Amino acid sequence: MAGSDSGAQQFTGIQRYFNSYTMFGRKNCVLLTYGTIFTILMYFKLRPSKQKALPEPKSE
Repeated sequence: MAGSDSGAQQFTGIQRYFNSYTMFGRKNCVLLTYGTIFTILMYFKLRPSKQKALPEPKSE
């Protein structure tokens, strides 16, 4: 039948998992995008802040 093929058989390699033709491929693209954004946000939130240099003690 013409409509029974989902289209996943024509893709090989990474295109099989990340494509815009199947719902499975679209879902994986969305999850990859959200995961990348979440990772970048967590990196900037959790990285240690720069410490300010302490002033030299005054000798009298």
